[in-house]
Amino acid sequence: MSHTKTRQLILIAILAALSFVLMFFQFPILPAASFLQIDFSLIPILLGLFLYDLKSAYAVLLWRSLLKLILNNEGLGDLIGLPMNIVAMGVFVLAFALVWKKHQTRKSYLLASILATIFLIISMLVLNYAFAIPLYAKFANFDIAKLIGIAHYLLVMVIPFNLIQGVILSLTFAAVFLLLKPAIKRLI
Repeated sequence: MSHTKTRQLILIAILAALSFVLMFFQFPILPAASFLQIDFSLIPILLGLFLYDLKSAYAVLLWRSLLKLILNNEGLGDLIGLPMNIVAMGVFVLAFALVWKKHQTRKSYLLASILATIFLIISMLVLNYAFAIPLYAKFANFDIAKLIGIAHYLLVMVIPFNLIQGVILSLTFAAVFLLLKPAIKRLI
């Protein structure tokens, strides 16, 4: 294995560990849906994309998720929520890979942020409707359809949460990227 490949694997492992640690710092952004929480574990994943490629970013995402499953599995919530989180972060990163990675301008970053947020909202609408809502109703006695209604939940909680989350994550990564850009350029 070449020195460059070894260095890449080590950096992916470090980014995955950092991403895993950032998962511990979650907070709600909508008072009415405090169970929907944001964390900043996406930032190291996007750094993996910037430093290497989409495959490396996905490796960071998958290793982070595996660490969560093995070291901090909180039961049913994680078994349902973690796959959704993997998809959410995966589509978010994909938008950045398709739009911003090749042409790193402010305009392409803004477009990537908008697309990433749209991908995030659509994927979470579909996954909540087809995956999470039925599983929580069946296995956790948490039937959103009966409690508040599926349409209300999706329109008033899922869409606003993911819209705000997309904006926060995009702005946070932009700030972190600008701060770390000189160090990253030396690293590359």
